Amino acid sequence: MRKLLIFFLLLSSTYSFAQDSTYTRKIVDTLTSKTFWGRGYIKDGMAKAGDFIALNYKSIGLLPMGNDYKQTFSYPVNTFPGKMIVELNGKKLKPGVDFLVTNESPGLKKKDKLVQIDSLKFQSSSDLVLLLKNKLTWSVATEVSEITTIELNRKTFKAIPNKINVDVENKFIDDFKAANICGFVKGTQFPDSVLMITAHYDHLGGMGANTYFPGANDNAAGIATLLSLAKYYAANPQPYSIGFICFAGEEAGLLGSRYFVENPLIPLSNIKFLINLDLVGTGEAGMTVVNASVYPKAFTMLNEINNEYKLISKINSRGKAANSDHYFFTEKGVPAFFFYTQGGISAYHDVYDKPETLPLTRYHSLFNLIVKFNQKLQAQH
Repeated sequence: MRKLLIFFLLLSSTYSFAQDSTYTRKIVDTLTSKTFWGRGYIKDGMAKAGDFIALNYKSIGLLPMGNDYKQTFSYPVNTFPGKMIVELNGKKLKPGVDFLVTNESPGLKKKDKLVQIDSLKFQSSSDLVLLLKNKLTWSVATEVSEITTIELNRKTFKAIPNKINVDVENKFIDDFKAANICGFVKGTQFPDSVLMITAHYDHLGGMGANTYFPGANDNAAGIATLLSLAKYYAANPQPYSIGFICFAGEEAGLLGSRYFVENPLIPLSNIKFLINLDLVGTGEAGMTVVNASVYPKAFTMLNEINNEYKLISKINSRGKAANSDHYFFTEKGVPAFFFYTQGGISAYHDVYDKPETLPLTRYHSLFNLIVKFNQKLQAQH
């Protein structure tokens, strides 16, 4: 009877906490603000975001995995902190909306005529290329090419480009300093058994002095969900320890998670299961689980929970994929799922991934699914 009462109390606290999404929304709004400038490589965006998450860990009451919450590392990155001027046919274009300078481009200052190579490509010389695109998406480069490439949004600039004026400044950083933010809630019965929840907090940063990429769905939503779960587990310690890692360097090639796996702050064998959250701000069309076919028993258990509690409309199965921070853990034998939701906004790696258009449609359902899945995992001890 006592065990049954504790079980129902736990379910009640899970439900009531999950319904309060004010904290989650506040985290998304904060991380996507100008203060953090796309959580990237100029204006100290990533460093500020890491400090903010560490402060939240402390206020929540998480214990650090190491000497403190930060696991520091470094890597090379190409950045664009200065001038970002592109004029076509005498018309000044808006960064992020009308054009992008590709992430590996060197800086360049020149005026020239454009020669059409084919229907989508124009060139002024061997060091400058213009490409027409239906959608502008940006990324992060860890090296610099020899050619400056401008991608032009053909939907906003419909004329044939024939004259170009470029004044773009890049800065290559050999050893950009970053940090994974790592904490945990100690288990009450089996503290050496760990259920890990992860998400990356870095995004693309900014392009020039006036344009930044907010990254609401990618991945402020994942960080906000992780911190909400951290609050819940700090208030409701489990038999297992619950770990939380917010990774840096994901957009540059899963660099933060790879560094952690190569330099683990806890034995990887202690991690009984890992859930990675990336692009979880929607959910109208359900969600997908990467590694579902790799761990079929765990995926069946996840679906049984979902069917019982009617949480997510559809859970799609996907196989192994090196598309987020779960990957290197799986390669080292750590069982891991990567959750991402579908439906709603289509903004991705662009300036339109904003908090005001992020619905957080199935936040409550995803929160409860994770909590109940972790309960089931622990019951198997």
